[in-house]
Amino acid sequence: MPLSKIKVLDLTRVRAGPTCVRQLADWGADVIKIEVPPDGKEALGGARHGFDFQNLHRNKRSLTLNLKAGSGKEIFHKLVEQADVVVENYRPDVKNRLGADYETLEGINPRIILGSISGFGQDGPYASRAGFDQVAQGMGGLMSITGEPGRGPMRVGIPVADLTAGFFCAQGILLAIIERETSGIGQWVKSSLLEAQIQMLDFQAARYLKDGEVPVTAGNDHPTGIPTGVFPTSDGHINIAVAGQVIYERFCNALGAPELMTDERFTSGDLRSKNRVEMNAEIGKITSTNTSEYWINVFNEAGCPSGPINSMDQVFADPQVKHLGMAVEVDHPTLGKFEIVNQAIKLSRTPSSIRTATPEQGEHTDDILEELGYTTEEINGHHTNGVV
Repeated sequence: MPLSKIKVLDLTRVRAGPTCVRQLADWGADVIKIEVPPDGKEALGGARHGFDFQNLHRNKRSLTLNLKAGSGKEIFHKLVEQADVVVENYRPDVKNRLGADYETLEGINPRIILGSISGFGQDGPYASRAGFDQVAQGMGGLMSITGEPGRGPMRVGIPVADLTAGFFCAQGILLAIIERETSGIGQWVKSSLLEAQIQMLDFQAARYLKDGEVPVTAGNDHPTGIPTGVFPTSDGHINIAVAGQVIYERFCNALGAPELMTDERFTSGDLRSKNRVEMNAEIGKITSTNTSEYWINVFNEAGCPSGPINSMDQVFADPQVKHLGMAVEVDHPTLGKFEIVNQAIKLSRTPSSIRTATPEQGEHTDDILEELGYTTEEINGHHTNGVV
């Protein structure tokens, strides 16, 4: 597999960090998930056996290790000697106390790549703040452009700042791995929820940076391409996306309303944007006369993008989604067989694979310590002393 020669030490928690490491694990990296030793207070299985944890931590091995203990830190640093990548998403000051900062790791292994994900950056006035996805969505501007006009700010239905910070960190790690082939040394890769969220604003941010235009909420309407949005049908709603004059003319003909092309309110993109409420009302009167399936077929045959608005069960029942294999089965020794979300990237020769289910806490501790050269007696001693 593409990353089968790469060893990763995973110090991450919650979502942004595990999302990053999942990208590496699914493409073949040998990932050791380093976890705090059990203290007897955890419910058996608990959230670990829940859908979220199982989706985030597949394809990993689990080592329990107390990084606050001297012996635990020693074991961690032995692992660093053999590793290619360390990933963490502690607050910036925490990694220094645990001996997981880049200066320390670089001194142990000059080839090491440290991937760090924070809420707001490794330095600056907000560096010490704890990061949370919804806070980043608000600070990064996304909530100001999400929702219906006049209804106030609205969060997106997925933790988009967490997820994209993880994806960007994984991309940075891969860039650092490629660069290391030339330089022979590693480097520190950083991403944050705030930076990721701002980059994801894309053209909405560019509207402000270039033209000084502050975007506002537009509900289901596209902010610039009209008519694009949600329209009623006789049995529900559909999405219709019309961009540019050519597709607009196709759309009007497919709708059976060629008069919309010559209506003085709608003859140009600027006029359609200005009169979007009236335009949407005219379109809705027609689309509501037939079914969603009917209109989706009509518009797509005419070369006008259109599609259903699926519930989650409809998403995974969709024949195209099934063809793409976006739900993949995993076999857990306790939970049995169930499906999790597959990778969206497809490589023709060296695809990703779901090789193992999420491990139980500390499932591979003894094996990993043996790989480091610890004897059975030493391993037992570390268990007794609460180091692992």
